Amino acid sequence: MENKAHALAAGAFVLMIGAMLVAMAFWLTRDTAVRHTYEISTTEAVSGLQPQAAVRYRGIDVGKVVHIGFDTQATGNVLVRIAVDDRAPITKSTFSTLGYQGVTGLAFVQLDDEGNSKERMPGSADNPPRIPMRPSLLSKLTDQGAAILTQVQQTMVQAEHTMARVSELLSAENQRTLVTTVAGLGTAAEGFHKASGAVDRVSAEARKTLRELGATSDEFGKTAVELRATAADFGKSIQRISDKFGDTADVLASAALHLNATTLPRLHRASDETSATMRQATSMFNAISDNPQSLIWGGGPIAPGPGEPGFVTPGRTN
Repeated sequence: MENKAHALAAGAFVLMIGAMLVAMAFWLTRDTAVRHTYEISTTEAVSGLQPQAAVRYRGIDVGKVVHIGFDTQATGNVLVRIAVDDRAPITKSTFSTLGYQGVTGLAFVQLDDEGNSKERMPGSADNPPRIPMRPSLLSKLTDQGAAILTQVQQTMVQAEHTMARVSELLSAENQRTLVTTVAGLGTAAEGFHKASGAVDRVSAEARKTLRELGATSDEFGKTAVELRATAADFGKSIQRISDKFGDTADVLASAALHLNATTLPRLHRASDETSATMRQATSMFNAISDNPQSLIWGGGPIAPGPGEPGFVTPGRTN
């Protein structure tokens, strides 16, 4: 009877300890944070992403993945439902990408924000709002890797063509042609060496000619100096002539002014008086021509001539 009592006490103690452990585990794992539900629809592959995977906002744990499935609203898209803490600043400009933890291949949802919008986007379990997903770094590298492999293949094909061309260039016939060309170059080099002697002679003659030209240039320079001196003397002579001509011009200008101011007016008055005298003389000559008797009888009325009324024959009286 005593053994049964000890067994019952031990069983009760074990059950009590088990209940306490369960209660402690529940207490330790309880989640008292307020979480909002969001959805992510993407055409990208979500390899390595599993339910209960972490959701991080710029590296900070803010939630977890609740569900992974297919999007009924967009055929072919993958739908990821996440629960995010209320403290995470989810706005309308927030976007998501897939991140990977080291070399394990396990993925998590990385949230980030461009900062274009400050309006919070509240989550809802009934109609969760959707956060856009952008291609991850691994996805971009995969896409670029395909393009790089294509370029590498094209480069390999071009290398094969180049090697084929090199093999053709190194054929026996081309080698013989190359040897013949090298021999021709040797002959040409020998001819060039011979021609270089002639070139040296021509160069020596050219240097001699240049020295002669230099001497001629020196003589020409001396002549040019003499010509410049002659030109300077000629310029001085021209200047003296110009000065004398200027003095003569001043005298002539003064005489012209005196002529205009004194002599010409007197000439005009003398000319006017001469014209008046000529007119009077002309008038007198005309009067004498019309009445020559005036030189004898003087001026007066002219007596009527024969046949004119009032004519009286000399010696008769009426």
